[in-house]
This record gives sequence, C-alpha cells and structure tokens, in this order.
Amino acid sequence: MNPEPSHTHCHHCADASSAQVTDPVCGMKVDPKQARGGQHSYQGTTYYFCNPKCQARFAADPERYLTPAASHEHPQPAGARPSGSAPAPSAPADASAIYTCPMHPEVRQLGPGTCPKCGMALEPEEPSAEAEANPELADMTRRFWLSVALSAPLLLLAMSDLLPGMPLQHALGSRLLGWVQLALATPVVLWGGWPFFVRGAQSVANRHLNMFTLIALGTGAAYLFSVIAQLVPDALPAAFRGHGAAPPLYFESAGVIVTLVLLGQVLELRARQATSGAIRSLLGLAPKTARRLNADGTEADIPLSHVQVGDRLRVRPGEKVPVDGEVDAGESAVDESMLTGEPLPVDKRPGSLVTGGTVNGSGALVIQATRVGRDTLLAQIVRTVSEAQRSRAPIQRLADQVAAYFVPAVIAVAVLSFAAWALWGPEPRLAHALVNAVAVLIIACPCALGLATPMSIMVASGRGAQLGVLIKNAEALELLAKVDTLVLDKTGTLTEGKPRLVAVETAAGYDEANVLRVAAALEQQSEHPLAAAIVAGARKRALSVPHASDFQSVAGKGVTGRVEGMRITVGNEKLLADSGIASGPLARKAAERRAAGEAVLFVAIDGAVAALVVVADPIKDTTREALAELRREGLRVIMLTGDHRGPAESVAHELQIDEVIADVLPTEKGAAIERLRKQGRMVAMAGDGVNDAPALAAADVGIAMGSGTDVAIESAAVTLVKGDLRGILRARRLSHATVRNIRQNLFFAFVYNLLGVPLAAGALYPLLGIVLSPMVASGAMSFSSVSVIANALRLRKAAL
Repeated sequence: MNPEPSHTHCHHCADASSAQVTDPVCGMKVDPKQARGGQHSYQGTTYYFCNPKCQARFAADPERYLTPAASHEHPQPAGARPSGSAPAPSAPADASAIYTCPMHPEVRQLGPGTCPKCGMALEPEEPSAEAEANPELADMTRRFWLSVALSAPLLLLAMSDLLPGMPLQHALGSRLLGWVQLALATPVVLWGGWPFFVRGAQSVANRHLNMFTLIALGTGAAYLFSVIAQLVPDALPAAFRGHGAAPPLYFESAGVIVTLVLLGQVLELRARQATSGAIRSLLGLAPKTARRLNADGTEADIPLSHVQVGDRLRVRPGEKVPVDGEVDAGESAVDESMLTGEPLPVDKRPGSLVTGGTVNGSGALVIQATRVGRDTLLAQIVRTVSEAQRSRAPIQRLADQVAAYFVPAVIAVAVLSFAAWALWGPEPRLAHALVNAVAVLIIACPCALGLATPMSIMVASGRGAQLGVLIKNAEALELLAKVDTLVLDKTGTLTEGKPRLVAVETAAGYDEANVLRVAAALEQQSEHPLAAAIVAGARKRALSVPHASDFQSVAGKGVTGRVEGMRITVGNEKLLADSGIASGPLARKAAERRAAGEAVLFVAIDGAVAALVVVADPIKDTTREALAELRREGLRVIMLTGDHRGPAESVAHELQIDEVIADVLPTEKGAAIERLRKQGRMVAMAGDGVNDAPALAAADVGIAMGSGTDVAIESAAVTLVKGDLRGILRARRLSHATVRNIRQNLFFAFVYNLLGVPLAAGALYPLLGIVLSPMVASGAMSFSSVSVIANALRLRKAAL
C-alpha cells in the first residue's frame, strides 16, 4: 500500500477508476454526483457524505474522523487508511455505528432503528467483542413484562363468564367489568403495542407491507371496536349485538395478542443476538494490550490499537499473540486451534509466521508485527463472516417473491372472511365476522417466512468460522451443496507450495550427513529458494554447518566455494560440465528424479560427484485423506496447473487423480473452468496463487487456501484458513446442512400459513363448529417464528 500524506486522504477523491468515494464519518460508499449529505472541503480535499448528519459531524470536528483515534468509533473499509492505524473491527452500539437489517442487507443507516422494509430491528454492521446492551431487546422486554402484568387479569376477567353462576357479572355488572377491561387493555395496546403500530404505519408509507401491517390492522381493529362498544354501544348496528343486546368486547384479544407478539419479539431478538456469539468469541481472543520492545532496550505494555507494522513485540509463555507477525527470536509451540480447529500446537522458531489471537505455549517469543488492526487475519475473518451473514442465498428469492404478494393476499382473505361471515354467519354476524378477520390478519404474519433463510445463513456462517472455513456470501454456501466437479491447483493446494529437501543420494564411499553439511555451508550464502531448502534440511537433521570461503554464485547453474579445505561444487549438470566434472552413475537417477517433477542438484567434492541433493514440493499430509473423502461423496476431481505435464502427472498419479490439465497460463485457467461449466457441471475451484484468481472468479464457487495470496483470497467466495483440503469437506457438509435447514424452515413457514389462514377464516366451522380465537392465532404466529429460529440454531451443533 502506498503511504498517504498526513494532510490529505486521497481515497475520498473521485477518480477515473471508481465512481464512488467513502464517507469519512460512517465508511459508506457515496456517489459524488448524488451525495445526499453534501460535501465539505478541508485542507484542500473535498469529502462527500451519505446524509446531512455525517456532514455536520465532520464539519464540527474533521480531525476526529481523519486521525487514527477515530478508527475506534468510525470503522472504514479495508484499505482506507494506512496499516496500523485501526484496531480489529468493532462497532460500538452508539449512534455513530452503521446498522443494517439481517433480512435486507442493503438497508444501512447511522445508529439503531427499524428496517423500513420489514420492520425488524437493525443490527450493528460490525459486531464488537463484548455482548453490548441491545436497546431494542431491553425496550421490548420492558413492554412485554408490563403487558403480561396487565393482560393476565384482563384475560381472567374476560373469561369470568365461564364460571358457574357468573359471580363477577352479578357483583359488578357487565358495564363496570367492561370499564375495568378498557383500563387494563389500553396501556397494553397503546404503550406495549405502540412500536407495532408505528412500524405498521411506516410499512404503508414505504409501500412495503409486512408482518407489522397485519399486527397493527388486527389488534387495532379489535381494540377500536371494543372501545366503541364500551363507550357508545348504541352506535353499533344490531348485527354486532349478542342475544343480550350488548355488543361483545375484545379487549382481551387485543391485549393478549400484543403480549404474545412482544414475547415473540423478545425471543427472536435474543436468538439473533446469540447468532453473533461465534464472531464475538473470535474477537474476544485478541488481547487488549501488547508488550513492545523499544529501540532503547526498554519494554512497555501498550494498547493493541497502538501497535504499528514493524514493531517488535514480546509474547511471554501462556500469552495470546497480539497481532500477525514473524518470529524474530525464541522457540515455542503455539495453539492455533481457534483458527484451524486442530488440537495439536504448532512449533514456531525464527522465521515462522504467527497469527494474532493464537495462544503461545511454554516458550518466550519475540515477533515482528507484519499485519495489524483491520489487516490481521482475525479481523478479516470477522469482516468475512459479517458480510456472509448479511448476504442472501438464491433460495431466499423464493421467499421474497412469495412475501411480496403475501401480505396483500392476506388482507384480501381477511376482507373476504369478514364478508362471508357477515352474510352467512350465525348471529351476531358482524361480531363473528370481525373476530375471524382479525384472526386471519394475526395468524398470517410472515415473520417466520422472512426469518427462514437469514437465520440459517447467520448461524452457518458463524459455525464455519469456528471450523476454519470463511464463507463470504450466502450464495456460495448454497451452491457448495450442488457442486459435482472439484478443480484443484497443484502447487500450494495439493502440495505445500514450499521447496523442501526430500532425499540425498550418495555415490559409493561418501557419507550422506557429511555431504549435506558441506553443501549447506555453501548454500547458506545463497538466496535461491532451493538453497534455503537445503540449509533447512540440514538444520532439521541437527547437522553442524561449517563456514565456507571463496563463495561464488554462477547464475542459472549453481554455486562453488571451499569448505574445510575441500573444493565444493553444488549445481546442475551445466555447472559440472563447465567445471570439467563427469556426472557419472548418478546421472540416470537424476533424470528419473527430474521426470517425477523434483529438482536435482549435484554435489561434487574436489572434482568428483559425491551425491545428488533432491528438493521437491511435497504433498500435504492431509491431501490424500481429503481427496479420498471427496471422491466418496461423488465429486469429480480434476487437477488444473501451470506446471509442466511431467511433474503434474507424477503428483496426480500419486494422488489417484485421473484428469490433469497442465501447461496452462493464468488466463487459460479461467477458460478451462468455463468449458467445464458449459458442459453442465457445477464447478468449485481451489487455488492459492495470483495465477489462480481468474479461475477462482470464473468458478461457481471459488475456494482459496488461507496460506495463499491476498489476490486469490479476494477472488474466492470461500477461504480455508489453514489451507487444508479437509476444509472443503467441512464446507460442503456445512452447505448441505444449511440448505437442508433452510428448506425445513421454509416448509414450516409455508405449511403454517397454508393451514393457519383457512383455520382462522373459519374453514372448520361448517363441519365442526370450531372458530379460531385471535388469541390462539397470535400464539400460533409467535410459535412459528420461534420454531424457525430454534431450528436454525441447531446448526451450531451440526456434526461436520
């Protein structure tokens, strides 16, 4: 990343490559030509805003939003500020945080509120490490308990006429009982249910009819009718009156309906809060401070947000690694299970990479920070999962299409039900008509239908993060279950992607360990990757590597020098020929090794070939097991690589991969994927390099290895944190479980409405004389939402 001048933030300026800029206050994307919040110039730079509130905040204190300290309160998109200036993503639950709707992710605003489309409470776009107070949950809980306290006696009073002899009616009279019911029901409906009426009115104003439209219509009709019946009963037509010439009261129906809907809201908000538990647990793994080693030799504990790239940090035994970095000094074993799920700690030594949030073992480490704040892997995981939770699966389109016509259809059914009961129902006809119309409106609330997909996606994304599988969007989560063809890159995907010493074959009379140590003595002065592999191999075997003199590197051929008085040559056959050295009997073995895709170097001592040093990119330990499982699940496995056919087929043969596409350029990889898709295949592509990015983008599902390049990870829809192919198995099984869970939820929601609406309309009355009470309808509606949420939460325990 190019450093930005301290006096200006160029990422806010429009340029030819991007029509959108970033609001410096909230981080939202804004079109400069249509910036609703206006613009503001500061120190020679023009900034654009999504709404006037952002513009006013910025104008009052620009430095607050342009300095690193502002990052705590105003998270910006990745890449919007220099590395090290922002902490891990965290969105305080305040008016300056961005909130969004889980059902309609395109809805975004500053501060909490309700969705203008569905009426649901908005959630912070980026969760924080702590489970912060939820004002919506607190408010609904208060309203619920007050409503319970008033609705319980209200219900008892309404049912008192069932007591033998109706003692309350005789003692107080029906009129006084009506006044008591009015006094109890009014605070429940007008205060407890006020949010539902507000959201219902907003739904009409926004032309997005939703569940709150139906609740407001149903409870409002029951309450208003009862108020009129109590205050001016004579104003009602005779068809509303019972046999006692007094119109019936439905205060208890309105009050209990509001109470039950409030209960459903409380349970739903609690469940939605639980779905972000996986993200909070990941964020909570990051320590709050880091111990920095200063240039003068002193040490100090500093806040994590103050760590800069390049800082040297001490990680003591048992402490959490504060940021991503590289080990400078010390050796230890680090528990990385929070990222990979693997229980065994990983050995770390100078040069090893460590990840923020992992736990150091018994050794002390000094690390150099390489990625901090929003750039750390932990921060990227949180952002990825948050985005996935807000994305929408293709299966959601069915629910959206149904919901778009559902509410108007329900209102029509309620009107028809009212008309049918008013024309053909028993006396009092209009009273029965009102009751059944209200029951239809209440029972048909589409909250279960709307929650069916988002709840499953949110829970599954969190579950995937715990397993080391990052899913960027809901579409990938759904498509993974349909994949029938898996295309794999070779280097870094099937193999480790790093050269490693695999063999030393000596000529007669030479000792393997001695040959390796003198070869490593030369190679430790070379910067070639093969040289590093030879030196690492010698150190792994605990060999003492001596000092070399007269070192000379011959480009494209090898190195020469003197070690312990001997003339040593390490290189290819061209170097041997130039030095007048015959390759001898090892030449045939070298040819066989090269045919298998391995790199071969000759080691000559004092003019005679002593050994072959063989370096190769070894197959990952888990690859064979993962491919066997994937084949058992019916996937067609293909290797797609830019390597030469010989080495590629050698690896494919060892892994029992029958189809190999080799010698392809990066652009040709994408074309190869397209050919498979045109054959009707559902293709997933797994790779780790920049050259894999076109294929990852072209595939139905791109899968990046977490050990790969940033370009590959950005191009893919799924990232395997550990770079282990077994993660594909976990991701696919999670996909199957999620799609199955969504279908179950949609089935519950559709069947519930298909059965509930006719029952509420009175379909059983002609046969069995049964009429569904609005209170029963409200309870059934709340139960349907809770059942969908409970079913989605089962994914947290799914066996994968």
